[in-house]
Amino acid sequence: MANRILVVDDAAFMRMMIKDILMKNGFEVVGEAENGAQAVEKYVELKPDLVTMDITMPEKDGIAALKEIKAADAAAKVIMCSAMGQQAMVIDAIQAGAKDFIVKPFQADRVIEAISKVLSS
Repeated sequence: MANRILVVDDAAFMRMMIKDILMKNGFEVVGEAENGAQAVEKYVELKPDLVTMDITMPEKDGIAALKEIKAADAAAKVIMCSAMGQQAMVIDAIQAGAKDFIVKPFQADRVIEAISKVLSS
């Protein structure tokens, strides 16, 4: 069975880029969310194997959403997506339970490497 992934980013273009990389590599994108509040709802509804989560989003940022998801499911696997220069936020995210992070602009091989590593852990 393909690994089921929820893609969370406030930019439709970024969601499309990640979806494209994932689908070309045999992953199933089960849902998308454009802010942290939607991410938490979709996680509970879809129970994906993994979430790619943007850090900076409107309504609820990625770190707040990550904390809520981890509170609902301690085993949740979340990979944060950050722009360059967000190191402090990445550290906060890892401390909050993120399994890894990928940096924008996305490099397909790094995205797949991070996701494969987290899913096999």
